[in-house]
Amino acid sequence: MYYKTKYKSKLGNLILVASKDSLIGLWIEGQKYEFQTLEKKDVVDKDDFLILIEAKKWLDDYFNNLKPDIQKLSLNPIGTNFQKDVWQILTKIPYGSVVTYNDIAKEIARKYGIKKMSAQAVGGAVGHNPISIIIPCHRVVGSNGSLTGYAGGIDKKIALLTHEGLDMKKYFIPKKDTAL
Repeated sequence: MYYKTKYKSKLGNLILVASKDSLIGLWIEGQKYEFQTLEKKDVVDKDDFLILIEAKKWLDDYFNNLKPDIQKLSLNPIGTNFQKDVWQILTKIPYGSVVTYNDIAKEIARKYGIKKMSAQAVGGAVGHNPISIIIPCHRVVGSNGSLTGYAGGIDKKIALLTHEGLDMKKYFIPKKDTAL
């Protein structure tokens, strides 16, 4: 059984889902891959569930520019070991900063003791992050400055990066939508 609530944000409604002991999902309502790892029939509304209350408080702090600590939340995204390794790297990207898919690919290659990792494979994992905003997949950009690969939509990615104070002059919207 999973518990769900909604949160009204500057981006629109967010859907938060928790297991008995961890946050497992945070999606912008209607985004690509929403509820992908869960059966909706196993999810019930429960606004007063402690983990969801803590996540809402974290979001309040985030949207009020208080730079909340991700370590204060119990997160347990559902995915493969590879995806979880990529998502763990995302949690270390500082507020108001970005890294590239290639940067993450190099870090994964080092972790796995291999010469090279595909940036596209990393992009697939980043794009399927089930706890958006808190696990900051919006902070990943293309090596050429392309604002690519955000399942919530490029407009939401720009809004989040702008909210965090990133100078957007050196980034651009790709001509073709590339949300993974």
